[in-house]
Amino acid sequence: MQMQKAIIGKKVGMTQIFDESGKVIPVTVIEAGPCVVTQKKTAEKDGYAAVQLGFEDVKESKLSKPEAGHLKKAEVSPKRHLKEFRIEKAADMNVGEEVKASIFAAGDKVDVTGISKGHGFEGPVKRCGGHRIPMTHGGGPVHRQAGSMGSTSTPARIFKGHHGAGQMGVDQVTVENLDVVKVDSELNMIVVRGAIPGPKGGIVYLKNTVKNFKAKGTAANASINPQKASARTNPQKASARNR
Repeated sequence: MQMQKAIIGKKVGMTQIFDESGKVIPVTVIEAGPCVVTQKKTAEKDGYAAVQLGFEDVKESKLSKPEAGHLKKAEVSPKRHLKEFRIEKAADMNVGEEVKASIFAAGDKVDVTGISKGHGFEGPVKRCGGHRIPMTHGGGPVHRQAGSMGSTSTPARIFKGHHGAGQMGVDQVTVENLDVVKVDSELNMIVVRGAIPGPKGGIVYLKNTVKNFKAKGTAANASINPQKASARTNPQKASARNR
């Protein structure tokens, strides 16, 4: 499923709202855009179609000379964050065009990508969900250490990816298939159901979800072979069973 629309935003924080029936909905507020198209790539010249979006104005002195020259060539104001998206209708977009939060609407399904919170160097209990050594019967001062890592002579090494202490967080994380609860085009706000990765003020990327769910129902569950159809879709088969 190709990307249809995308935007760069900033995580404001989490709150809760109530729906028409009075049920509470945990939501995350995102300041989405306005973004500007800073570069356009075509299949003829670059081998694929895509657009680069810029978000959040910044002083030109804060950019490197290559970044400042790149944005001057596009005749757009200096931007702090740049991100390329392979959008389905990239050929119809032009450099300098503005992308706002209004491209999304309530009821849309989106995938949100961000950098998770950093926790520094953490031990195996917090980082990998490891168990603690019993506190009694000679546990010693090693209650939260990793313990045995494997066999001795064979393979005589620790496999890559084994649980243990190390850097936790600061990873790119994507949360898929979140509901857009509300869109405020005046405030450039998009409210999505649930939590998204990253701290407050962190940069996130919103795009339409890659998930493709089929409608549930009797027709969707029906078998193509009439001999294997269930009693729900084949009443003659059900009557034969009851004879």
